[in-house]
Amino acid sequence: MDPVWIGASGFVVLLIIILLGIPVGISLMVTGLAGLFYLSGVSSTFHLLVNGVFGQATNYEFIAVPMFLLMGYIALEAGLTKPAFESGRLWLSSLPGGLAMATSVASAFLGACCGSGIPTTAALSRIAIPEMVRQGYDKGLAAGTVAATGALAVLIPPSIIMVVYAVFMEGVPLGKMLIAGYLPGIVSVIIFCLGIWIRVRLNPKLAPPRPIERVTWKQRIISLKGLWGIIVLFGVLAGGIYSGFFTATEAAGMSALTAFILMAITGQFKWRVVKTAFVDTLQVSAMTFLLLIGAIMFSLFLTVSGLPKASAALVVAAKLSPMVFLIMVCVMYFILGCFLPSLSMLLLTLPILYPVLLDMKINLIWFGIIVIKMVEVGGLTPPFGIGVYVVKGVVKDEIELTEIFKGIGWFIVMELVTLAILMAFPQISLWLPGTVK
Repeated sequence: MDPVWIGASGFVVLLIIILLGIPVGISLMVTGLAGLFYLSGVSSTFHLLVNGVFGQATNYEFIAVPMFLLMGYIALEAGLTKPAFESGRLWLSSLPGGLAMATSVASAFLGACCGSGIPTTAALSRIAIPEMVRQGYDKGLAAGTVAATGALAVLIPPSIIMVVYAVFMEGVPLGKMLIAGYLPGIVSVIIFCLGIWIRVRLNPKLAPPRPIERVTWKQRIISLKGLWGIIVLFGVLAGGIYSGFFTATEAAGMSALTAFILMAITGQFKWRVVKTAFVDTLQVSAMTFLLLIGAIMFSLFLTVSGLPKASAALVVAAKLSPMVFLIMVCVMYFILGCFLPSLSMLLLTLPILYPVLLDMKINLIWFGIIVIKMVEVGGLTPPFGIGVYVVKGVVKDEIELTEIFKGIGWFIVMELVTLAILMAFPQISLWLPGTVK
């Protein structure tokens, strides 16, 4: 049997195993190992595993994953969540849908601290949803706003998925990849705010016409001082990488240390909290690296089978334009997002897409932003929609799951509008990395 067909069959078998409920990391390992045994034999397989899996899994840049996670958990415990929402509330509450806009802005600030959408979504669910419901906002809009905007943490550095993408896609500098997320993140927030404003103007029943309380300019200006901790973390991470003073991995370590210092300064330093942050970091890191090791093994199997090269040759022979190819990839990710977690679908597809991208000469940083944006959308699409279930876990029976999914619909449209802008204007993603020292 042709090795290419064996590779394609292995991909189909992998999807079936995942749909049967086997953890994705284990599914990748089992399928990759079985395929390597069949194609290369036992002796060659173990040689590949020793040199390939160990070498890639111990890549120095992967240190950024636990460091960013630790920074995020410590930042949340240091009390950086509430000031971001409170400041946004005071500045935007007078606008139609202002609290929902404030949630969008707050999620961007929190995304600059957390590295993952789940803790951001959980934190805002506890703060923003009760406040919006208290002020008379539609429950679907309130919950949908938090679920959708919490996913911004996937795009705004420090992003764990960005780290994984940069390491897997050889030749993509991690520092430039991280810096590339800032402008697309700002564009996303602007589109969210415009979309919320338009929705509320078209349907005033979604939000009250004016806030319950009157806000003075003095209150707005004073509220900005609560953002100092987030600004410090942003300065250490983005400033260090952009100026060339730190590598991205060093900046991750310095950011985690800075978060500890901020925790002590704010008086939130407790050994119980520190222990919880370390345990959470270890658990998420372990799950992430299980996925990574499984993905490396499966990638080796696909490489040996020749499927990635055959796929690249097929796409080139079809004479697709880069834009048509990108649209096809986005559709694929939209479908996968209905069934797979974000990191899983990324690791599943990158080994096949990489040689195609090289042959088509598509900029890998630009492509990374587009893919990560689609991963962000995948965190919202039913029936999986991890962001929706995080919100549901916090609000419990106060808001029905169907109501949250209904509230998400318009935000998925906003995400696709943002995606179209990023595809039409690559410089939004590429300008800032091009200026990095």
